Amino acid sequence: MTYCVGIKLDAGLVFLSDSRTNAGLDQISTFRKMMVYERPGDRFMVMLSAGNLSISQSVREILQVEKLDNGTGVPLTIWNATSMFDAVRVLGSAVRRVYDQDGPSLKQAGIEFNASFIFGGQIGKEAMRLFLVYSAGNFIEATRETCYFQIGESKYGKPVLDRMITPSTPLDEASKCALVSMDSTLKSNLSVGLPLDLLVYDAGALQSSQIVCIDEQNPYFQMIRTTWGQKLRQVFEDIEDPQWNGGQTQYPLRPASARYEPMKKITTPSEKII
Repeated sequence: MTYCVGIKLDAGLVFLSDSRTNAGLDQISTFRKMMVYERPGDRFMVMLSAGNLSISQSVREILQVEKLDNGTGVPLTIWNATSMFDAVRVLGSAVRRVYDQDGPSLKQAGIEFNASFIFGGQIGKEAMRLFLVYSAGNFIEATRETCYFQIGESKYGKPVLDRMITPSTPLDEASKCALVSMDSTLKSNLSVGLPLDLLVYDAGALQSSQIVCIDEQNPYFQMIRTTWGQKLRQVFEDIEDPQWNGGQTQYPLRPASARYEPMKKITTPSEKII
């Protein structure tokens, strides 16, 4: 019951999350799914979470104190990691630790250990990095070919991201695209809901002041919701209707080719129909 997206661009990072965790007929719950870990001038990291709320909340708490033995005698934490790769290793360790603690009990109760995370940011002079962390604690990294990750109800908001987002997309355009993606999800799935958390990070800044909580009264998001629907209908109406007989159209629906004919069985008056 969530939708989160993280986007890695040449210019920076964009993170967006909803806050709905339960959408029953008589109970709607709201919890923040974005967590920011910041030491200005040294490191800036953001974690988005989806899945079982008790698991993600436990991981969030443990991550701040989790120590990973890296063989140097100095335990590795997200606060002394010298790279985002090491930091996401600590996150994976925190996920596995929660699994070791709660996994057997959840299994006995018939509950799947289900949690996933988007984790990204920048440490020191290292380049920005963005990761998708699975419930087993393993992870993959965003590339120029796949520069964004989604978790939760991803299918409704994916098409606009696929069409619009490239590594060279400006941050403002990517933020707009993420909000359109979220609006598409809100329109089609009641298990995703406001308020939203949006964060934009400029490459190399090691801090961010571009953070906003968006509720139903937010004027920009109201404009997005209204305009996107209107523009979609306008574009749809501008597309030529299908022409079965060709006519004057440049794009006939049924070109002359036997390949497009279905198999047919034509009965004659003498045939007996059972």
